[in-house]
Amino acid sequence: MPHIHRPRVGLFVTCLVDLFRPSVGFAAVKLLEDAGCDVTVPPQTCCGQPAFNSGDRADARALALQAMDAFASCDYIVAPSGSCGGMMAKHYPDLFADDPNLAQRAQDFSGKCHELVSFLTDVLGVTSVTAHFPHEVTYHDSCAGLRELGIASQPRKLLKSIEGLELTEMKECDVCCGFGGTFAVKYGEISDAIVRKKIDNITQSGAPVLLAGDLGCLMNMAGKLTREGRVVEVRHIAEVLAGFTQEPPIGAPKEAEL
Repeated sequence: MPHIHRPRVGLFVTCLVDLFRPSVGFAAVKLLEDAGCDVTVPPQTCCGQPAFNSGDRADARALALQAMDAFASCDYIVAPSGSCGGMMAKHYPDLFADDPNLAQRAQDFSGKCHELVSFLTDVLGVTSVTAHFPHEVTYHDSCAGLRELGIASQPRKLLKSIEGLELTEMKECDVCCGFGGTFAVKYGEISDAIVRKKIDNITQSGAPVLLAGDLGCLMNMAGKLTREGRVVEVRHIAEVLAGFTQEPPIGAPKEAEL
């Protein structure tokens, strides 16, 4: 029999998934393995985006170089986050553009970087998943995934393949949730006003479940929903696609995790 090459995919877990929601990482591994990939998770740290967005190019370069070294042997680097995926796919070349020894390496590395759902659909050609989730859901398009990587139809395509799932679009699904990483810290009042409008649109959709592809956005919206006393189940799309829905929702009270 001819040898069938299984792509070697390095999972870039992301800081937030590692610290707050490991189930997203496990769900990503399952989805990639089900799609025929050999998945590796090298030792890793931050992608460098917070430093980059704050103007600290020296630390951003150092972190980017760590990632480039850690994932050097991988055919692809995949992140369950449009934010981290966008940083690696779009901004690493700029960080090393003035370094003749690293410019081409950074360009080649970025060409191998993808967000999880777009990688499944656009690169691997996955059109459906075998999952069951008999709930009405609404979907938030995270800014980085949508505007940097063009992710919009891909998650919806896979969600529609899930048995029992009904997708109801919210008003202004493509408008920012107000997180923006350090933006939410530096401009708290503006961030709060943006997320308040977002959760109004979420609840007005009537869907009891909110999905998105970036954990930062999900934690921001879940926190506001909880503080406002609004009952909406919040999950990362990877968890639903992989059938990892036994975990408590994001932002659930601690007693719900017992």
